[in-house]
Amino acid sequence: MEIIAQLLPFIFLIAIMYFVIIRPQQQEAKKRQEMIESLQKGDKVVTNGGFIVVVNKVENGFFSVKMNDDVVVKITKESIARKYEDEA
Repeated sequence: MEIIAQLLPFIFLIAIMYFVIIRPQQQEAKKRQEMIESLQKGDKVVTNGGFIVVVNKVENGFFSVKMNDDVVVKITKESIARKYEDEA
């Protein structure tokens, strides 16, 4: 009985850490992965470097993106920070 009483605070702390830290990070990572998988040609995205680019072609593990009319580059899917939403 004493062992349970001693371990109870640690179990409680682990449960709090799971619900406050670990679970929200897992949900955010899942949401980001779904966003990356849903990208298609013509979507505007912001890269981790801060560039706003347009998806030109979706490839396995990469995106071909247009930086302007002349420049088309390949970037990895992990380098996408977020989808760019034009504010009207």
